[in-house]
Amino acid sequence: MTSFCLTVLGLERQVFDFLGYQWAPILANFLHIIMVILGLFGTIQYRPRYIVVYTVWAALWVAWNVFIICFYLDVGGLSKDSDLLTFNISAHHSWWSEHGPGCVRREMPQAPGVHTTESHSYITVMGCLMDYQYIEVMHSGAQILIALLGFVYACYVVSAITEEEDSYEWYGSSLVVTYQRFTGCEWLASPPPALGSTT
Repeated sequence: MTSFCLTVLGLERQVFDFLGYQWAPILANFLHIIMVILGLFGTIQYRPRYIVVYTVWAALWVAWNVFIICFYLDVGGLSKDSDLLTFNISAHHSWWSEHGPGCVRREMPQAPGVHTTESHSYITVMGCLMDYQYIEVMHSGAQILIALLGFVYACYVVSAITEEEDSYEWYGSSLVVTYQRFTGCEWLASPPPALGSTT
């Protein structure tokens, strides 16, 4: 269930970051989806190493989302008006800045003699029920919450798999020791004879 929520939230966030041409979040979301799939594969196939890789990524994902929250809240010298998330190659901003709930865009045709790639320019955005930076903060907050749950669940799965492997090894070695004591035989790196065989 946690992996499903992580995947759905990652895809949802990827769509809106694509719409806003936010290149840094697009790359981070892509890596996140890959790591979630890797962790899910490790859980299904009982591969603790894959799950450990996911737990490391979950910690990095939490740190990334904390950075996004600080970015949109202008914390620590960061500014939501900068082009940091687009690698300074474009002036695009969050898709929610113009398409948030209740937002109305007022448009004006291009002035004569002005040649740009767009057919119009936006003057202002009015009537938004919520500022776009708070929508982005809510997205990142949800990502942090789900990532923490996934981190805890992944740690539990790794410990469960490790304990199961240790108990299996202990059970197998105890069977060998019991058989040796019962028969009075000892082997050097050789298993006990199969049932039904004559010695």
